[in-house]
Amino acid sequence: MASIDSKETNKKVILMGNEALVRGALEAGVQFVATYPGTPASEIGNIFAKIAKPNDIYFEFSTNEKVALEAAIGASFSGLKCLVAMKNFGLNVCSDSLLPFVYTGSVGPTVIAVGDDPSCWSSAQSEENSRGYAYLAHLPTLEPSDPQECREFTKLAFQISAKFKIPVMVRFTTRVAHQKMPVALGKISPINPATGNFVKNPAQFVTMPPRVLAMKTELLEKIEKIKNWAAKNGIDRLEGKIDKQKRGIIASSVSYLYVREAMRELKLNLPVLKINLFYPVDEENIKKYIKNLKEVLVAEELEPYLEKETERLAKVTNPKLKIYGKDVLPAVGELRPEQVVAAVAKLAKKKYVCPAVNLPKEVVKRLPNFCPGCYYRLVLQAIKKTAPEGTIYGGDIGCYMIASLPTYGLADYLSAMGSSIGIGHGIKKTNNQKVITLIGDSTFFHAGIPALINTVFNKSSPLIIVLDNQTTAMTGHQTNPGIGKTGMGEETIALDIEAICRACGVKNIKVIDPINMPEMEATIKEFLEKEEVSVIIARRMCWLLSQSKPR
Repeated sequence: MASIDSKETNKKVILMGNEALVRGALEAGVQFVATYPGTPASEIGNIFAKIAKPNDIYFEFSTNEKVALEAAIGASFSGLKCLVAMKNFGLNVCSDSLLPFVYTGSVGPTVIAVGDDPSCWSSAQSEENSRGYAYLAHLPTLEPSDPQECREFTKLAFQISAKFKIPVMVRFTTRVAHQKMPVALGKISPINPATGNFVKNPAQFVTMPPRVLAMKTELLEKIEKIKNWAAKNGIDRLEGKIDKQKRGIIASSVSYLYVREAMRELKLNLPVLKINLFYPVDEENIKKYIKNLKEVLVAEELEPYLEKETERLAKVTNPKLKIYGKDVLPAVGELRPEQVVAAVAKLAKKKYVCPAVNLPKEVVKRLPNFCPGCYYRLVLQAIKKTAPEGTIYGGDIGCYMIASLPTYGLADYLSAMGSSIGIGHGIKKTNNQKVITLIGDSTFFHAGIPALINTVFNKSSPLIIVLDNQTTAMTGHQTNPGIGKTGMGEETIALDIEAICRACGVKNIKVIDPINMPEMEATIKEFLEKEEVSVIIARRMCWLLSQSKPR
């Protein structure tokens, strides 16, 4: 099978959505790629880590999503074609820099690939819908429904960004990122080495009043131009013709595939307006579509953004239009095919009984667990054996989230990257309970350092245990600043967590191999009695990595 960066064209290759997105970026001539790994978008960075050097592309695993975006902004301001990839929560992390970037606009075309995770298969914090950022930031947003569209829409996003000098988001979901299909390969554009030229222009790059208000006016004008361009070029797609029943469907992303499947099952051929450009939505297209309808179903996952747009436009165009949406489809969790079949059947006034699924009467429940040989078990065992009753345990984002499950019961709160320390500080400042927080090495670099500084500065005293397995394990063993290698495999400085903690003012620090259980237990006991911040760095390479890829 041809590789993702194969120069072959006019053939089809089976690709995952993430792989097809990478292929689309290559065909668009991407020069600069930055990411922080996060499922369902992790494969994008993993692939570029392997193919960047041979293709003269600059690639990095950044410390977090904010600095990944900022690196790309700098490269864009220097004229390079840039791609930034992240999961939905990464958009929160980088939002401080994202909104001004939309105001300044891009010089080099810039695409932000964001993977959402309806049903929270790999995203514990919340069921975030990144489409809200399109409205908040006035960020043009494309929604592919399958791998072929991942390739095409990534190229289209670069095209829109280049034409209108604005960053563009490609928002996809887990089902789109990880489904596979034959994808038609196009020609890879010649890639110029990642060297640019920053031309000083404070009027464009400095967002300060009163100029920033003029920038917003220019942005809104730009959005109108994109809307008109999209309408003229038929970015959205209408399938089928309105029949005498005057019923139709509006769908986007993977919901569109469920609609097509539902119509096959119900033997229907209703017209479908597929929304590809979520923002700015083509209002005239929707108005024209719903003008002569009696009923319409809006199929979308999570919040009813398209449904609300349809309701708003119908007030002017077709006030009597009956709109089905979240009254027949759930607002929580990813859509299931049978739910969409039932909704389409209701629209078409057809009887539909969901097939019964015969499950065994007793199904063994299996909770997630650590990999065989994982040293985290030893650390948790030492904590359970040593910490006094009533100790509060702070969880964070990484493999050690498993500590929150009943098997271990060692997470009394779990929120966001780096929050174990920040929340632990707040708890400790309000009472005398013992607090132990867990944080991984990659998470420590991502968002733990500011929280540590705040904890020391404000004279708090939690015990922080840094689980240093010398990799970003949960998302696929990507590099991080503590390893000594960049995302492209180049040697670099390995940042020392112990030295960072000392520089932040921590006095009580000990690096312990978790295999040394007596020392781990004794240190936990000792540090819990301290009246200032204490840090244990539990350091041992991830067992899987040590077996498969020794360094």
